[in-house]
Amino acid sequence: MSQSRPNAVGKTVRSLSRVSADSHEMRNAILLSLPGAERKAVLAKAQFVLLPSHNILNDVNAPIQNGYFMNSGLASQLQVLSGNKSVEVGLIGSEGFVGLPLAVGFATSPVRTISQTPVTALRVNAKDLRAILSRCPVLREKLNRYSQELSLQGTLLAACNRLHQVNKRLARWLLMSQDRVGSDSFQLTQESLAAMLGTRRASVTTAAGTLQKAGLITYRRGRVKIDNRPKLEEASCECYKSLTQQMKAWRNHS
Repeated sequence: MSQSRPNAVGKTVRSLSRVSADSHEMRNAILLSLPGAERKAVLAKAQFVLLPSHNILNDVNAPIQNGYFMNSGLASQLQVLSGNKSVEVGLIGSEGFVGLPLAVGFATSPVRTISQTPVTALRVNAKDLRAILSRCPVLREKLNRYSQELSLQGTLLAACNRLHQVNKRLARWLLMSQDRVGSDSFQLTQESLAAMLGTRRASVTTAAGTLQKAGLITYRRGRVKIDNRPKLEEASCECYKSLTQQMKAWRNHS
């Protein structure tokens, strides 16, 4: 589905030598799981940033300037085809990191990553991140493991977008988004949803209307609210359950 090219301007809130969960509500699971010395090494080079919706974090085949430890909001990885058509192949929230090719020595990305909602993140310059990774083995392992999680997402979403009905895919997407945002309400336009699901805007309108009539969501003025999560899970395709079970199994063995 066609999507207008997002802007690439983010607002830096402040440079940080120290960040605490209390003062900045740090939520990034990767940073919170690091040993103190490694977390300190990251934070010494990090900037806490606030980014608007549809902000490019990295683009296809362009040099990756920064890595982002997501703190709040949603970022989408998009496979971009001719005519600037795109479909989502990965969804990232506070559990994750944007800029994974840097962790394995690559300088460019095969996908476009944009902020799907307003986002806060800890941003680290690519050069600084490479230096940090050279002396932080736990961080390197965490990023490698997270790359496998995103790879699984991409494989599953490719099958989901090909095989399942739009209303089931929409239910799956909303559940995944709620898991990452930690809220039952978030701002999303029909145009964005259509691009994420690789379908027409009219199909999203119909699917959202079906879920709303069933009392599962409320969707108006570009904002969606999940009203009945258990029923939304029932309305979702099998992909949501399959993905969450696999993620849980992997994390239990980490």
